[in-house]
Amino acid sequence: MNVSTAIKLRRAVKAFDPSYLISDDKINQLMSLALLSPTSFNIQNWRFLLVQDLELRRKIREVAWDQAQVTDASLLIVLTADLKSWAKEPDRYWRNAPQPVKDFILPSIEKFYNGREQVQRDEAMRSCGIVAMTLMLAAQEMGYASCPMVGFDFDKVGKLINLPDDHVVAMFVAIGKGVKDAWARDGRLAIDEVVITDRF
Repeated sequence: MNVSTAIKLRRAVKAFDPSYLISDDKINQLMSLALLSPTSFNIQNWRFLLVQDLELRRKIREVAWDQAQVTDASLLIVLTADLKSWAKEPDRYWRNAPQPVKDFILPSIEKFYNGREQVQRDEAMRSCGIVAMTLMLAAQEMGYASCPMVGFDFDKVGKLINLPDDHVVAMFVAIGKGVKDAWARDGRLAIDEVVITDRF
């Protein structure tokens, strides 16, 4: 499947076969593709919590508007980000770079993020948004349905998963075997309404 086809076919599927299991090999393949997603300064700030415990899934569903895909999808990924990944051994993100590149990039990371909490949070959300799309398109290519999700109590989910203080929950991505088609596409805005050239 080419990328254009995956983009056209990908939909937010709400109904999944709860008995269908994705193999560990397929999950590893999916996550390996996700790790190729870009992040600013290559800080790789996303953290993927794969919720496999069924009781934990039920508890998350209770604080997620009782959405069935939380428990019924084969794979529930809570996409989180480490807000302080930029400060945690940043040289490891550039270990294979030439020294002149390291000499430029590493101080730039510090300057860009240090003391700028809103920038750290904004970057977390950008990174998670990008990797969510990577996950969904990779899932589509692998023959799975997916659903991005934000309909949940972020604080309660954080408590249920023991979210570290320096992390933030961005969204869920549910992946599995769809059993019902997504709703028909509706309400798409015209290209000339959303694409602006040069200035507003």
